[in-house]
Amino acid sequence: MKITPAHDFNDFEVGRRHNLPLINVLDVAGHLDLKDNAAFLKDVPPSPELDTTLAEDGFDRFAVRKKIVERLEGLGLLEKIEPTTHVVPHGDRSGAVLEPFLTDQWYVEAKTLAQPAIAAVRERNMVFVPPQWEATFFSWMENIQPWCMSRQIWWGHQIPAWYGPDGKIFVAETEDDAVADALAHYTDNEEITVEEGHDIAADPARRARFAREYIRRDEDVLDTWFSSALWPFSTLGWPDETAELKRFYPTSALVTGFDIIFFWVARMMMMGLHFMKEVPFHDIYIHALVRDASGAKMSKSKGNVIDPLNLIGEYGADALRFTLAAMAAQGRDIKLSTQRVEGNRNFATKLWNAARFAEINGCARDPDFDPRRAKETLNRWIAHETAKAGREVTAAIEAYKFNDAANAIYRFVWNVYCDWYLELIKPVLTGPDGIAKVETRAAAAWALDEILKLLHPFMPFVTEELWHVTAEHGAKRDHMLALDAWPQHHGLDHAAAEAEIGWVVDLVSAIRSVRVEMNIPASTLLPLVLAGASPQTAIRARHWTEFVQRLARVADITFADTAPQGAVQLVVRGEVAALPLKGVIDLAAERARLAKEMAKADADIARVDAKLGNPNFVARAPEEVVEEEKEKREEAEMRKAKIAEALERLKGAA
Repeated sequence: MKITPAHDFNDFEVGRRHNLPLINVLDVAGHLDLKDNAAFLKDVPPSPELDTTLAEDGFDRFAVRKKIVERLEGLGLLEKIEPTTHVVPHGDRSGAVLEPFLTDQWYVEAKTLAQPAIAAVRERNMVFVPPQWEATFFSWMENIQPWCMSRQIWWGHQIPAWYGPDGKIFVAETEDDAVADALAHYTDNEEITVEEGHDIAADPARRARFAREYIRRDEDVLDTWFSSALWPFSTLGWPDETAELKRFYPTSALVTGFDIIFFWVARMMMMGLHFMKEVPFHDIYIHALVRDASGAKMSKSKGNVIDPLNLIGEYGADALRFTLAAMAAQGRDIKLSTQRVEGNRNFATKLWNAARFAEINGCARDPDFDPRRAKETLNRWIAHETAKAGREVTAAIEAYKFNDAANAIYRFVWNVYCDWYLELIKPVLTGPDGIAKVETRAAAAWALDEILKLLHPFMPFVTEELWHVTAEHGAKRDHMLALDAWPQHHGLDHAAAEAEIGWVVDLVSAIRSVRVEMNIPASTLLPLVLAGASPQTAIRARHWTEFVQRLARVADITFADTAPQGAVQLVVRGEVAALPLKGVIDLAAERARLAKEMAKADADIARVDAKLGNPNFVARAPEEVVEEEKEKREEAEMRKAKIAEALERLKGAA
């Protein structure tokens, strides 16, 4: 058994516990340093064996190791050699084996600095998002070791320490301060007379020569993380009390990756609390890793690296940016695929086409338009929906749920504004001129403006361009979209408009779902019966008959006290809408088809459960494979739920 406290991390701790001598037998080049090594020779009596060992002085450690094995074999002391696999650290750039080596370094007493940072997180003065990263932070900080903050490299902030000829260390902010401290010290111990010290201090030339020849500055520099730890306030003019420091310290949020919580985040906390007596930031948002489409970590050796510049070149920066935001669920890594980016490129195109449609139909910005005073139900509805979307996006952003925010604005733009509002106002825009047409044009332009504002954080380029393009018609703009205020939508909620247009949307959506579930061709027009309709629903149905017929592919709308036999019943906002399917489709064949689909979904779920229920599979399979199986099960469960819903509807048609 060997104990080498100077050349092994574990042995170093053993040596410290047992007060063992720290004997360094290597030089900085990895060659043996034995001949004049007092620590090595202490209490070792002269012998031929020692002479043989000292003869290895200056040789490379790898060569000497082989000679030692040969010596042991020659003396009959070597019983056997067994190959052993163990971890040997190598330099990232050089590939050379790294040997533990004792050197004099500068350390920070990190345990003391860590306590205020730990307390700040426990007292919620600094908050991790998502909160599970607090456990990582506490684990590191509560077991923190002294922080070695000196480095032997060419560039960096040189350590402010100077050495005298007797080894005395002078730590000062400037060289002038270090010279003054050194003169005072060597005058006090009478190495320099008081008169000589006074003359050196008074004469700039002698003072400079004293600094150059009598004291020597440490050649080491502060490590990168030490300098980086000062970033929140050193970049703002500290130690001077600047306007920037007062305005921007502390900042509101830090966005970073989990892998540098300890290296950078914790160090900024410690330094900020120590020097500024205040936390450097309040929220710490830990973003996800971006993986490939199957969930594997990107690696050049695997060949699965997705180059963002290529994606930007093909689909645009906005599409990539929106994709990353839409997939940035807290606590989950992003599985990036080109299909998702392509889909969001199509989303940007959808928005552009909507703006083009509005322009073609004369929808220009009107500074006198107030959505709160709109008369048309459709315009009151879009104002209501805009306010609802604005609240959802704002709340999600404030909670750092960027995926929820992106998905909320996506749904509003694509499903509400484009698919429903623009579709429903077409007859007004193409109809005769009048008050309704003027108001609808202004409302469409106003809603588009609000969309650009809400979407701007996610798609800054296309929204800024549309902000400029839409200013070519109607009222001019005097600033960029990036400088506009975040939208506030007070007083826009309108329950009556939402109830009326919402009923139309829900009815059409429900009928479309049945058509898809039952494989009913688009060319087949279905009869629609409103069973036991309330007077209000009857009024709505008559008013919106043309839209329902066109959008849901309905032949006609009739009223009855009860749903007819052989009809699929839909409950739309508490009232029954029936679709008589007898004679339209083969109900028995449809039940058989759905039963077959249900069996397939059950088989898929059982297959995944068998895998996930196998401890060996879960333990040995890569993380991304296990996650993929869980997603397969989730997809099968959703499919099963839809099939069950369709089967339930068919029961009512029996």
